[in-house]
Amino acid sequence: MRFGSFCEMLQHWAAVKPDKASVTYSDLTLSRSEVLSRFEDKRARFSLYKSVGFLIGEPDADEVITLLAAIGSGIRVSLLDETLPDELLGALIKSAECDALEGDSELCAEFSQFLCEPECTSHNEVLFYTSGTTSRSKAVVLSEASLCASAYNGGALLPLSEDDRLLSLLPLNHVFGFVCSLLWPLSCGAEVAIGRGMRHLADDFDFYRPTAVSLVPAFADFFLKRGHLNDELKLVLIGAGECPSNVVSMLRAYGKRLCFGYGLTETSSGVALSLGDDAYAMDVCPDFTVTIAPDGEVLVECPECMMQGYFRDPDGTAGVLRGGVLSTGDLGYIDEHGRLHITGRKKEMLVLPGGTKIFLPEYEKAISEKLGTDEICVFLSGNAPALAVSEGDEGEILAALRPLMEKYPRSEQISRVFVRGKNLPRTKTGKIKRYEVESLFGGRG
Repeated sequence: MRFGSFCEMLQHWAAVKPDKASVTYSDLTLSRSEVLSRFEDKRARFSLYKSVGFLIGEPDADEVITLLAAIGSGIRVSLLDETLPDELLGALIKSAECDALEGDSELCAEFSQFLCEPECTSHNEVLFYTSGTTSRSKAVVLSEASLCASAYNGGALLPLSEDDRLLSLLPLNHVFGFVCSLLWPLSCGAEVAIGRGMRHLADDFDFYRPTAVSLVPAFADFFLKRGHLNDELKLVLIGAGECPSNVVSMLRAYGKRLCFGYGLTETSSGVALSLGDDAYAMDVCPDFTVTIAPDGEVLVECPECMMQGYFRDPDGTAGVLRGGVLSTGDLGYIDEHGRLHITGRKKEMLVLPGGTKIFLPEYEKAISEKLGTDEICVFLSGNAPALAVSEGDEGEILAALRPLMEKYPRSEQISRVFVRGKNLPRTKTGKIKRYEVESLFGGRG
């Protein structure tokens, strides 16, 4: 069903079956009518603000409803990862012109120094960040309506029933997590069971007994190898990164239905979903038009789900969004059945298994300056960033990089150094052949 707002969504399902379970966290289960009541109470107080920064960590039911209420109040809401380095988090709060913070009270007090009076009153803006890696992270301006439209598109291709319970484990500051582990089930009238945090990752499936779950590839691999998936689980939706073939094989061996999703922050999440036996052949969502440029780049059009632009960055917006058509930076093709296949990335971006993106030119420049050489190449090895160099000692190189790496989240730090013993392979124009470096050192393993 298509909804124009969170309030409309919650009101509809509360009118259908008010006492049916809607949101569960640990031993607390809230009915549809209780969720709606809390949402309406919380929404009223956000009228006092113009731009709220929401510090997201491991939310409980109350924090999830507060987040929905903040967005539903029609002000600007910036979704921020509270685990980011202090300097970066402060810069994001300041750049988003926040006049209030929500989340952990101690953190809100600590970062209150970055609050300011917004330059102008903005209505119905939701800021998601394309990456938490560097100051080059782009703030993508979405809206409550575009997020609702994205949830509709997902549910139209892959509906959940009112009897389903989806386990929500993904960070809500990422658009895939927000839409596919929260809005999608709520829009279908399904129950959302909120994960109890990292310390309970190993037993949340057993505790909640979900019928569906949305995961990034790294999480899927983790749960499968440890046999954590419960018998009642029927559907696993994977997105925000490449899905390794071994994950596909293991899920099918467990008898679980796998659907793989492709989407972008700029499109409010999902563009296409695999529904059949081929996990990499994806049906395009109803509101979307997908075409392939002459150079193989995937182009996407969808007024209902498209971003308003990059926050305070008209040039950046114009560089990717022209006439309502988004240049995704991804390469792919459409098969004879009209299904989309993604084959690679046009942009110089390293996509980690958890969905985080590293902007390689800036990342490699910082490493090059620290080591005093441009004979370097960063690539993915064993699901983590690795560094190839022409010469040197691995231990000494890691030691030299330690002060720089401490500025990045742990998942984005260099884990291994590979020494070739001679210059790295380059093209005739002098660019390092990244794909050849990956092949030399067993990248993307």
